[in-house]
Amino acid sequence: MPDWLIKNAELVNEGRRFEADLRIRGERIEAIGPDLPGRAGEQVFDAAGLWLLPGMIDDHVHFREPGYTAKADIRSESRAAVAGGVTSFFDMPNTRPATLTHALLEDKYAIASHSSPANFAFYFGASNDNLDAIRALDPRTVPGTKVFLCESTGNLCVNDPATLEDLFRDSPVTVLVHAEDSRIIHANLDRAKAEYGDDIPMRLHPEIRSREACLESTKWAVATARRHGTRLHVLHVSTSDELALFEPGRTADKRITAETCVHFLKFCDADYATFGGRIKCNPAIKTASDRSALTEALADGRLDILATDHAPHLQSEKANPYTGCPSGIPLIQFALQSALEHVFDGRMALERLVETTSHAPATLFAIRERGYLREGWFADLVLVDPRKPQTVSREQVLSKCGWSPFEGDTFRASIAATFVNGNLAARDGQPLAAPPGMRLAFERG
Repeated sequence: MPDWLIKNAELVNEGRRFEADLRIRGERIEAIGPDLPGRAGEQVFDAAGLWLLPGMIDDHVHFREPGYTAKADIRSESRAAVAGGVTSFFDMPNTRPATLTHALLEDKYAIASHSSPANFAFYFGASNDNLDAIRALDPRTVPGTKVFLCESTGNLCVNDPATLEDLFRDSPVTVLVHAEDSRIIHANLDRAKAEYGDDIPMRLHPEIRSREACLESTKWAVATARRHGTRLHVLHVSTSDELALFEPGRTADKRITAETCVHFLKFCDADYATFGGRIKCNPAIKTASDRSALTEALADGRLDILATDHAPHLQSEKANPYTGCPSGIPLIQFALQSALEHVFDGRMALERLVETTSHAPATLFAIRERGYLREGWFADLVLVDPRKPQTVSREQVLSKCGWSPFEGDTFRASIAATFVNGNLAARDGQPLAAPPGMRLAFERG
Protein backbone atom coordinates (compact mmCIF):
# COMPACT_ATOMS: atom_id res chain seq x y z
CA MET A 1 0.00 0.00 0.00
CA PRO A 2 1.88 3.10 -1.17
CA ASP A 3 1.67 6.50 0.46
CA TRP A 4 0.31 9.28 -1.75
CA LEU A 5 0.89 12.98 -2.25
CA ILE A 6 -2.02 14.67 -4.03
CA LYS A 7 -0.74 17.93 -5.50
CA ASN A 8 -2.40 21.11 -6.74
CA ALA A 9 -6.00 20.18 -5.91
CA GLU A 10 -8.89 22.47 -5.06
CA LEU A 11 -10.13 21.14 -1.73
CA VAL A 12 -13.81 21.52 -0.82
CA ASN A 13 -14.31 20.95 2.87
CA GLU A 14 -16.22 22.40 5.84
CA GLY A 15 -17.68 25.29 3.87
CA ARG A 16 -14.42 26.32 2.18
CA ARG A 17 -12.79 25.97 -1.22
CA PHE A 18 -9.03 26.37 -1.30
CA GLU A 19 -5.97 25.15 -3.18
CA ALA A 20 -3.67 22.80 -1.30
CA ASP A 21 -1.80 19.52 -1.36
CA LEU A 22 -2.84 16.50 0.68
CA ARG A 23 -0.57 13.72 1.90
CA ILE A 24 -1.87 10.21 2.62
CA ARG A 25 0.22 8.02 4.88
CA GLY A 26 -1.15 4.54 5.39
CA GLU A 27 -4.90 4.71 5.93
CA ARG A 28 -5.03 8.35 6.98
CA ILE A 29 -4.54 11.94 5.94
CA GLU A 30 -1.19 13.01 7.34
CA ALA A 31 -1.02 16.61 6.15
CA ILE A 32 -2.97 19.29 4.27
CA GLY A 33 -1.21 22.42 3.12
CA PRO A 34 0.38 24.38 0.29
CA ASP A 35 3.48 23.09 -1.48
CA LEU A 36 3.99 19.93 0.57
CA PRO A 37 7.42 18.48 -0.29
CA GLY A 38 7.63 15.06 -1.86
CA ARG A 39 9.10 12.08 -0.06
CA ALA A 40 10.98 9.09 -1.32
CA GLY A 41 8.73 6.16 -2.13
CA GLU A 42 5.39 7.95 -2.21
CA GLN A 43 3.17 8.14 -5.27
CA VAL A 44 2.34 11.59 -6.62
CA PHE A 45 -1.11 12.39 -8.01
CA ASP A 46 -1.18 15.67 -9.93
CA ALA A 47 -4.68 16.99 -9.28
CA ALA A 48 -4.35 20.33 -11.07
CA GLY A 49 -7.82 21.45 -12.13
CA LEU A 50 -9.57 18.80 -10.00
CA TRP A 51 -11.86 19.16 -7.02
CA LEU A 52 -10.84 17.12 -3.98
CA LEU A 53 -13.85 16.20 -1.83
CA PRO A 54 -14.41 13.89 1.11
CA GLY A 55 -15.88 10.67 -0.24
CA MET A 56 -19.65 10.42 -0.41
CA ILE A 57 -21.26 8.55 2.48
CA ASP A 58 -24.46 6.98 1.19
CA ASP A 59 -26.62 6.25 4.22
CA HIS A 60 -29.36 4.49 2.23
CA VAL A 61 -28.71 1.52 -0.06
CA HIS A 62 -30.22 -1.89 -0.78
CA PHE A 63 -27.40 -4.18 -1.92
CA ARG A 64 -29.71 -7.24 -1.87
CA GLU A 65 -27.39 -9.70 -0.11
CA PRO A 66 -28.34 -12.17 1.24
CA GLY A 67 -31.32 -13.53 -0.61
CA TYR A 68 -31.61 -11.53 -3.83
CA THR A 69 -28.15 -11.90 -5.32
CA ALA A 70 -29.37 -12.53 -8.87
CA LYS A 71 -29.94 -8.76 -9.12
CA ALA A 72 -27.20 -7.39 -6.84
CA ASP A 73 -24.71 -8.31 -4.15
CA ILE A 74 -22.41 -6.47 -1.78
CA ARG A 75 -19.35 -6.88 -4.00
CA SER A 76 -20.96 -5.76 -7.25
CA GLU A 77 -22.73 -2.74 -5.80
CA SER A 78 -19.82 -1.57 -3.66
CA ARG A 79 -17.59 -1.68 -6.74
CA ALA A 80 -20.14 0.53 -8.48
CA ALA A 81 -20.10 2.77 -5.41
CA VAL A 82 -16.35 3.41 -5.34
CA ALA A 83 -16.32 3.93 -9.11
CA GLY A 84 -18.74 6.79 -8.48
CA GLY A 85 -16.95 8.38 -5.52
CA VAL A 86 -18.95 6.72 -2.73
CA THR A 87 -16.51 5.56 -0.06
CA SER A 88 -18.96 4.33 2.63
CA PHE A 89 -22.47 2.90 2.55
CA PHE A 90 -25.22 1.96 5.01
CA ASP A 91 -27.27 -1.02 3.83
CA MET A 92 -30.94 -1.61 4.67
CA PRO A 93 -32.33 -4.72 6.42
CA ASN A 94 -34.90 -5.87 3.83
CA THR A 95 -32.86 -8.80 2.58
CA ARG A 96 -33.83 -12.48 2.77
CA PRO A 97 -33.77 -13.30 5.60
CA ALA A 98 -34.49 -9.82 6.92
CA THR A 99 -31.91 -8.44 9.34
CA LEU A 100 -33.98 -8.87 12.50
CA THR A 101 -31.49 -10.62 14.81
CA HIS A 102 -28.00 -9.82 16.00
CA ALA A 103 -26.68 -13.01 14.39
CA LEU A 104 -28.09 -12.10 10.97
CA LEU A 105 -26.65 -8.61 11.30
CA GLU A 106 -23.19 -10.02 11.96
CA ASP A 107 -23.57 -12.37 9.00
CA LYS A 108 -23.89 -9.35 6.72
CA TYR A 109 -20.86 -7.67 8.27
CA ALA A 110 -18.89 -10.87 7.67
CA ILE A 111 -19.82 -10.89 3.98
CA ALA A 112 -18.82 -7.25 3.52
CA SER A 113 -15.54 -7.67 5.39
CA HIS A 114 -14.09 -9.69 2.52
CA SER A 115 -16.12 -8.51 -0.49
CA SER A 116 -16.66 -4.74 -0.25
CA PRO A 117 -14.03 -2.25 -1.45
CA ALA A 118 -16.07 0.50 0.27
CA ASN A 119 -16.52 1.00 4.01
CA PHE A 120 -19.77 -0.39 5.32
CA ALA A 121 -22.45 -0.41 7.98
CA PHE A 122 -25.75 -2.26 8.24
CA TYR A 123 -29.02 -1.18 9.80
CA PHE A 124 -31.00 -3.37 12.15
CA GLY A 125 -34.57 -4.06 11.08
CA ALA A 126 -37.66 -3.61 13.23
CA SER A 127 -40.65 -5.94 13.34
CA ASN A 128 -43.62 -6.32 15.64
CA ASP A 129 -41.77 -8.88 17.76
CA ASN A 130 -38.05 -8.02 18.06
CA LEU A 131 -38.15 -5.06 20.44
CA ASP A 132 -35.87 -6.72 22.98
CA ALA A 133 -33.20 -7.21 20.29
CA ILE A 134 -33.48 -3.52 19.40
CA ARG A 135 -33.08 -2.49 23.03
CA ALA A 136 -29.85 -4.53 23.16
CA LEU A 137 -28.17 -2.80 20.19
CA ASP A 138 -24.75 -1.26 20.76
CA PRO A 139 -24.74 2.39 19.57
CA ARG A 140 -20.98 2.16 18.92
CA THR A 141 -21.36 -0.56 16.30
CA VAL A 142 -24.86 -0.23 14.79
CA PRO A 143 -25.92 2.96 12.98
CA GLY A 144 -29.67 2.74 13.40
CA THR A 145 -32.98 0.89 13.52
CA LYS A 146 -34.94 0.88 10.26
CA VAL A 147 -38.71 1.05 10.68
CA PHE A 148 -41.04 0.45 7.74
CA LEU A 149 -44.37 2.13 8.46
CA CYS A 150 -45.78 0.38 5.38
CA GLU A 151 -45.29 -3.08 3.89
CA SER A 152 -41.84 -4.31 2.97
CA THR A 153 -40.31 -7.73 2.42
CA GLY A 154 -41.02 -10.39 5.00
CA ASN A 155 -42.37 -9.10 8.32
CA LEU A 156 -40.44 -5.82 8.42
CA CYS A 157 -43.55 -3.64 8.61
CA VAL A 158 -44.21 -2.45 12.17
CA ASN A 159 -47.93 -1.81 12.46
CA ASP A 160 -48.64 -2.53 16.12
CA PRO A 161 -49.26 0.84 17.82
CA ALA A 162 -47.91 -0.24 21.21
CA THR A 163 -44.74 -1.64 19.66
CA LEU A 164 -44.16 1.56 17.72
CA GLU A 165 -44.50 3.68 20.85
CA ASP A 166 -42.07 1.44 22.74
CA LEU A 167 -39.62 1.41 19.84
CA PHE A 168 -39.55 5.20 19.51
CA ARG A 169 -39.09 5.47 23.27
CA ASP A 170 -36.47 2.75 23.77
CA SER A 171 -34.27 2.45 20.66
CA PRO A 172 -30.67 3.16 21.75
CA VAL A 173 -29.74 4.13 18.18
CA THR A 174 -31.22 6.49 15.59
CA VAL A 175 -34.68 5.47 14.36
CA LEU A 176 -35.03 5.70 10.58
CA VAL A 177 -38.46 5.55 9.00
CA HIS A 178 -39.88 4.74 5.61
CA ALA A 179 -42.96 6.91 6.05
CA GLU A 180 -45.95 6.01 3.87
CA ASP A 181 -49.47 5.25 5.11
CA SER A 182 -50.51 1.74 4.03
CA ARG A 183 -54.23 2.37 4.48
CA ILE A 184 -54.17 5.29 2.05
CA ILE A 185 -52.03 3.38 -0.45
CA HIS A 186 -54.30 0.32 -0.39
CA ALA A 187 -57.41 2.43 -0.90
CA ASN A 188 -55.78 4.17 -3.88
CA LEU A 189 -54.61 0.85 -5.33
CA ASP A 190 -58.04 -0.71 -4.97
CA ARG A 191 -59.60 2.18 -6.92
CA ALA A 192 -56.99 1.84 -9.67
CA LYS A 193 -57.55 -1.92 -9.91
CA ALA A 194 -61.30 -1.42 -10.12
CA GLU A 195 -60.79 0.84 -13.14
CA TYR A 196 -57.83 -0.81 -14.92
CA GLY A 197 -57.52 -4.34 -13.55
CA ASP A 198 -53.88 -5.44 -13.63
CA ASP A 199 -53.04 -3.03 -16.48
CA ILE A 200 -52.63 0.07 -14.31
CA PRO A 201 -50.78 2.86 -16.14
CA MET A 202 -47.38 3.51 -14.60
CA ARG A 203 -48.15 7.24 -14.55
CA LEU A 204 -50.60 6.56 -11.72
CA HIS A 205 -47.86 5.41 -9.36
CA PRO A 206 -47.53 8.84 -7.66
CA GLU A 207 -51.30 8.89 -7.22
CA ILE A 208 -51.34 5.41 -5.66
CA ARG A 209 -48.27 6.02 -3.49
CA SER A 210 -49.69 9.47 -2.98
CA ARG A 211 -48.45 12.68 -1.37
CA GLU A 212 -51.19 12.28 1.24
CA ALA A 213 -49.82 8.84 2.16
CA CYS A 214 -46.37 10.36 2.63
CA LEU A 215 -47.53 13.41 4.57
CA GLU A 216 -49.78 11.60 7.02
CA SER A 217 -47.15 9.00 7.87
CA THR A 218 -44.34 11.55 8.21
CA LYS A 219 -46.54 13.73 10.44
CA TRP A 220 -47.16 10.76 12.71
CA ALA A 221 -43.46 9.87 12.87
CA VAL A 222 -42.36 13.42 13.68
CA ALA A 223 -45.06 13.87 16.35
CA THR A 224 -44.18 10.54 17.97
CA ALA A 225 -40.48 11.35 17.95
CA ARG A 226 -41.13 14.71 19.60
CA ARG A 227 -43.26 13.07 22.27
CA HIS A 228 -40.51 10.57 23.17
CA GLY A 229 -37.41 12.66 22.39
CA THR A 230 -36.41 10.12 19.73
CA ARG A 231 -33.41 10.68 17.50
CA LEU A 232 -35.36 10.36 14.23
CA HIS A 233 -34.21 10.38 10.61
CA VAL A 234 -36.92 10.48 7.93
CA LEU A 235 -35.79 8.74 4.77
CA HIS A 236 -36.38 9.66 1.12
CA VAL A 237 -38.65 12.69 1.49
CA SER A 238 -40.48 13.05 -1.83
CA THR A 239 -43.03 15.87 -1.46
CA SER A 240 -43.02 19.58 -0.81
CA ASP A 241 -45.84 19.02 1.69
CA GLU A 242 -43.53 17.26 4.15
CA LEU A 243 -40.93 20.03 4.24
CA ALA A 244 -42.84 22.15 6.78
CA LEU A 245 -42.30 19.36 9.31
CA PHE A 246 -38.53 19.92 9.36
CA GLU A 247 -36.41 22.81 10.60
CA PRO A 248 -33.54 24.46 8.72
CA GLY A 249 -30.21 24.64 10.48
CA ARG A 250 -27.14 22.61 11.32
CA THR A 251 -27.54 18.84 11.36
CA ALA A 252 -25.60 18.67 14.63
CA ASP A 253 -28.26 20.80 16.36
CA LYS A 254 -31.27 18.65 15.39
CA ARG A 255 -33.01 15.67 16.96
CA ILE A 256 -35.18 15.18 13.87
CA THR A 257 -33.48 15.12 10.47
CA ALA A 258 -34.46 14.18 6.94
CA GLU A 259 -33.02 13.26 3.59
CA THR A 260 -34.03 13.24 -0.02
CA CYS A 261 -32.55 11.23 -2.87
CA VAL A 262 -30.85 11.91 -6.18
CA HIS A 263 -33.76 10.61 -8.27
CA PHE A 264 -36.22 12.99 -6.64
CA LEU A 265 -33.99 15.85 -7.79
CA LYS A 266 -33.57 14.39 -11.29
CA PHE A 267 -36.96 13.05 -12.40
CA CYS A 268 -40.63 14.10 -12.14
CA ASP A 269 -44.00 12.54 -12.93
CA ALA A 270 -43.76 13.56 -16.59
CA ASP A 271 -40.87 11.09 -16.94
CA TYR A 272 -43.09 8.02 -16.42
CA ALA A 273 -44.09 8.39 -20.08
CA THR A 274 -40.47 7.79 -21.12
CA PHE A 275 -39.09 5.54 -18.38
CA GLY A 276 -42.15 3.62 -17.24
CA GLY A 277 -41.37 1.02 -14.59
CA ARG A 278 -37.67 1.82 -14.66
CA ILE A 279 -38.32 4.79 -12.35
CA LYS A 280 -40.99 3.09 -10.24
CA CYS A 281 -39.84 3.44 -6.64
CA ASN A 282 -41.32 3.89 -3.18
CA PRO A 283 -42.05 6.64 -2.29
CA ALA A 284 -42.99 7.58 -5.82
CA ILE A 285 -41.31 10.28 -7.87
CA LYS A 286 -43.78 13.14 -7.88
CA THR A 287 -44.22 16.51 -9.62
CA ALA A 288 -41.78 19.02 -11.07
CA SER A 289 -42.81 21.48 -8.34
CA ASP A 290 -41.94 18.88 -5.69
CA ARG A 291 -38.58 18.39 -7.38
CA SER A 292 -37.87 22.12 -7.24
CA ALA A 293 -38.96 22.41 -3.60
CA LEU A 294 -36.83 19.44 -2.53
CA THR A 295 -33.77 20.87 -4.30
CA GLU A 296 -34.27 24.21 -2.58
CA ALA A 297 -34.80 22.58 0.82
CA LEU A 298 -31.60 20.57 0.46
CA ALA A 299 -29.71 23.70 -0.55
CA ASP A 300 -30.99 25.77 2.40
CA GLY A 301 -30.55 23.13 5.11
CA ARG A 302 -34.14 22.11 5.80
CA LEU A 303 -33.19 18.70 4.41
CA ASP A 304 -29.91 17.35 5.74
CA ILE A 305 -28.68 14.49 3.57
CA LEU A 306 -28.65 13.56 -0.11
CA ALA A 307 -28.70 9.76 -0.47
CA THR A 308 -29.47 7.30 -3.24
CA ASP A 309 -31.91 4.63 -2.03
CA HIS A 310 -29.97 2.50 -4.55
CA ALA A 311 -32.22 -0.53 -5.11
CA PRO A 312 -31.43 -2.70 -8.15
CA HIS A 313 -33.89 -4.95 -9.95
CA LEU A 314 -33.39 -6.89 -13.15
CA GLN A 315 -34.52 -5.18 -16.33
CA SER A 316 -36.85 -8.11 -17.03
CA GLU A 317 -38.58 -7.49 -13.68
CA LYS A 318 -38.94 -3.78 -14.37
CA ALA A 319 -40.63 -4.56 -17.70
CA ASN A 320 -43.58 -6.22 -15.94
CA PRO A 321 -47.01 -4.55 -15.76
CA TYR A 322 -47.62 -2.22 -12.82
CA THR A 323 -48.65 -4.72 -10.16
CA GLY A 324 -45.78 -7.08 -11.03
CA CYS A 325 -43.12 -4.39 -11.43
CA PRO A 326 -40.91 -4.13 -8.32
CA SER A 327 -40.06 -0.71 -6.91
CA GLY A 328 -36.46 0.47 -6.82
CA ILE A 329 -33.80 2.03 -9.05
CA PRO A 330 -30.02 1.41 -9.42
CA LEU A 331 -28.37 4.79 -8.80
CA ILE A 332 -25.15 4.68 -6.81
CA GLN A 333 -22.54 4.64 -9.58
CA PHE A 334 -23.58 7.97 -11.08
CA ALA A 335 -25.26 9.59 -8.07
CA LEU A 336 -22.52 12.07 -7.26
CA GLN A 337 -22.23 13.17 -10.88
CA SER A 338 -25.99 13.63 -11.07
CA ALA A 339 -25.91 15.71 -7.90
CA LEU A 340 -23.10 17.88 -9.26
CA GLU A 341 -25.38 18.95 -12.10
CA HIS A 342 -27.26 21.08 -9.55
CA VAL A 343 -23.98 22.85 -8.78
CA PHE A 344 -23.30 23.53 -12.45
CA ASP A 345 -26.86 24.82 -12.84
CA GLY A 346 -26.46 27.20 -9.91
CA ARG A 347 -29.12 25.59 -7.73
CA MET A 348 -26.69 24.57 -4.99
CA ALA A 349 -23.24 25.61 -3.86
CA LEU A 350 -20.56 22.96 -4.13
CA GLU A 351 -19.72 23.47 -0.46
CA ARG A 352 -23.34 22.75 0.48
CA LEU A 353 -23.45 19.63 -1.70
CA VAL A 354 -20.39 18.29 0.13
CA GLU A 355 -22.19 19.00 3.40
CA THR A 356 -25.18 16.88 2.32
CA THR A 357 -23.20 13.96 0.88
CA SER A 358 -20.31 13.71 3.36
CA HIS A 359 -20.32 15.98 6.42
CA ALA A 360 -23.98 15.59 7.42
CA PRO A 361 -24.06 11.77 7.32
CA ALA A 362 -20.84 11.67 9.34
CA THR A 363 -22.28 14.09 11.89
CA LEU A 364 -25.75 12.59 12.08
CA PHE A 365 -24.47 9.08 12.77
CA ALA A 366 -21.34 10.19 14.67
CA ILE A 367 -19.10 8.18 12.34
CA ARG A 368 -15.61 7.96 13.77
CA GLU A 369 -13.03 10.04 11.87
CA ARG A 370 -14.69 10.09 8.46
CA GLY A 371 -16.68 12.47 6.29
CA TYR A 372 -14.22 15.39 6.42
CA LEU A 373 -10.77 16.25 5.03
CA ARG A 374 -8.90 16.50 8.32
CA GLU A 375 -5.36 15.62 9.32
CA GLY A 376 -5.32 12.33 11.20
CA TRP A 377 -8.68 11.18 9.82
CA PHE A 378 -9.21 8.30 7.41
CA ALA A 379 -8.30 9.09 3.83
CA ASP A 380 -11.69 8.58 2.15
CA LEU A 381 -11.48 10.95 -0.81
CA VAL A 382 -12.87 11.58 -4.26
CA LEU A 383 -11.24 13.61 -7.01
CA VAL A 384 -13.70 15.15 -9.47
CA ASP A 385 -12.78 16.55 -12.87
CA PRO A 386 -15.22 19.43 -13.55
CA ARG A 387 -13.87 19.89 -17.08
CA LYS A 388 -14.29 16.33 -18.36
CA PRO A 389 -17.86 15.38 -19.36
CA GLN A 390 -19.06 11.79 -19.31
CA THR A 391 -21.91 10.29 -21.32
CA VAL A 392 -23.30 7.21 -19.57
CA SER A 393 -23.61 4.05 -21.63
CA ARG A 394 -24.88 0.58 -20.82
CA GLU A 395 -21.35 -0.79 -21.11
CA GLN A 396 -20.17 1.40 -18.23
CA VAL A 397 -22.75 0.11 -15.75
CA LEU A 398 -21.19 -1.91 -12.92
CA SER A 399 -24.32 -2.74 -10.93
CA LYS A 400 -25.17 -6.42 -11.30
CA CYS A 401 -28.63 -5.64 -12.68
CA GLY A 402 -26.88 -4.29 -15.79
CA TRP A 403 -28.77 -1.06 -16.46
CA SER A 404 -29.07 2.52 -15.27
CA PRO A 405 -31.73 5.23 -15.57
CA PHE A 406 -28.86 7.61 -16.40
CA GLU A 407 -28.00 5.88 -19.69
CA GLY A 408 -27.62 8.49 -22.40
CA ASP A 409 -27.17 11.36 -19.95
CA THR A 410 -24.07 13.52 -20.29
CA PHE A 411 -22.72 14.75 -16.97
CA ARG A 412 -20.47 17.78 -16.96
CA ALA A 413 -18.05 16.26 -14.44
CA SER A 414 -16.39 12.86 -14.16
CA ILE A 415 -14.90 10.91 -11.27
CA ALA A 416 -11.13 10.97 -11.65
CA ALA A 417 -10.19 8.88 -8.61
CA THR A 418 -11.55 7.43 -5.38
CA PHE A 419 -9.45 6.65 -2.31
CA VAL A 420 -10.79 4.42 0.47
CA ASN A 421 -8.73 4.21 3.67
CA GLY A 422 -5.76 5.58 1.74
CA ASN A 423 -6.01 3.00 -1.04
CA LEU A 424 -6.63 4.04 -4.63
CA ALA A 425 -9.88 2.10 -5.11
CA ALA A 426 -10.99 3.51 -8.48
CA ARG A 427 -9.48 5.53 -11.32
CA ASP A 428 -11.39 7.26 -14.12
CA GLY A 429 -14.64 5.62 -13.08
CA GLN A 430 -13.22 2.09 -12.99
CA PRO A 431 -12.72 0.09 -9.77
CA LEU A 432 -9.21 -1.21 -9.12
CA ALA A 433 -7.86 -4.11 -7.09
CA ALA A 434 -7.90 -2.80 -3.53
CA PRO A 435 -8.17 -4.23 -0.02
CA PRO A 436 -11.64 -4.54 1.50
CA GLY A 437 -13.11 -1.51 3.21
CA MET A 438 -13.67 -1.24 6.94
CA ARG A 439 -16.62 -1.65 9.25
CA LEU A 440 -17.69 1.84 10.28
CA ALA A 441 -17.50 2.74 13.97
CA PHE A 442 -19.62 5.31 15.78
CA GLU A 443 -18.58 7.68 18.53
CA ARG A 444 -21.60 7.61 20.81
CA GLY A 445 -22.37 6.03 24.15
